[in-house]
Amino acid sequence: MRIQPPPDLRGRARRDRVMQIVATIGGRWDTVSHWLGKGRPPVTPVNRVLPLTVEEVRREAVAEDVLSLTLSHVDGDRLPDWHPGAHLDLLLPSGRMRQYSLTGDPADLSSYRIAVRSIPDGGGGSLEVHTLQPGDRVSVLGPRNAFPYVRQDAYLFVAGGIGITPILPMVRDAARRGADYRIVYTGRSLSSLPFVDELREIAGYRLWVRTDDEHGLPTGPDLIRDLPAGAAIYCCGPPPMISAIRSVVPVQVPLFSERFSAPPVIGGTEFTVTLARSGARVQVAADESALAAIRRVRPAVMYSCQQGFCGTCKVRVLDGTVEHVNQRPLPGYMNICVSRGQGDLTLDL
Repeated sequence: MRIQPPPDLRGRARRDRVMQIVATIGGRWDTVSHWLGKGRPPVTPVNRVLPLTVEEVRREAVAEDVLSLTLSHVDGDRLPDWHPGAHLDLLLPSGRMRQYSLTGDPADLSSYRIAVRSIPDGGGGSLEVHTLQPGDRVSVLGPRNAFPYVRQDAYLFVAGGIGITPILPMVRDAARRGADYRIVYTGRSLSSLPFVDELREIAGYRLWVRTDDEHGLPTGPDLIRDLPAGAAIYCCGPPPMISAIRSVVPVQVPLFSERFSAPPVIGGTEFTVTLARSGARVQVAADESALAAIRRVRPAVMYSCQQGFCGTCKVRVLDGTVEHVNQRPLPGYMNICVSRGQGDLTLDL
């Protein structure tokens, strides 16, 4: 391709000499780089799927029906590094993909550990995980981290129920480094909470197990009452718990959170989604996500995190304007778990 120099910037009839030289050099380099690239092997796509074997399945909380699964590489290879807060994308035999926090020890790369609570009225992913047995093979993507843990001198960790899974490795690291920390662990009852014995062994007196049947529902001041001086707060659990903490934490205190359910829709407006492949029209209420509405007519639609960052539910938009939420704008696409329509939408579904 011949590169043409631009006209003189001062409006003169002749072209700028410096720009002529630059354009000539650019054109020659284009030709040289083309020939230099010949004979190179083609770029080989990197396969980032890890084939794992289920080594152990263990019941961790009877009342909540929580299972932990220990996973190792099918060939016994060392697994990729990870840091507290990381998760795996678990690819299930049905084709479903679900995200589960790594809850083992980052220092032990011979295996990964995840924990999954059975949700009978959920999307079916947790129920499928609960059918896995030792020796079964699964595939994962990751580890990835959307809940990064920053090393500091002091922490307050707050976990609600299964929200303990990303918090546990953070507690282990804080204890290992001798940091000043406290952990508040909440749930309906002691029998509903996984990993209590493990936490007691790690944290000792720094752990407060606060159950609803003994203390009643927690308030924001309850949850942060043992906040160490200069501490950062890490919390994971149901949205009401996280909202209660956010409402009372001073603005100067670093606060990091992760929720295990879809965020509530606040200030939304109704809109209609047309599924182009079937012609079905779905009304999306002001207080629900497009994903929830679409699942009423198409239960098998793909999704995972329900918070807008994993991209599993990304769908091509054929017509309409998208209000992107919790994500960078994706021209021509939307994550139906969080983003909404500014008016009616037509999706490639």
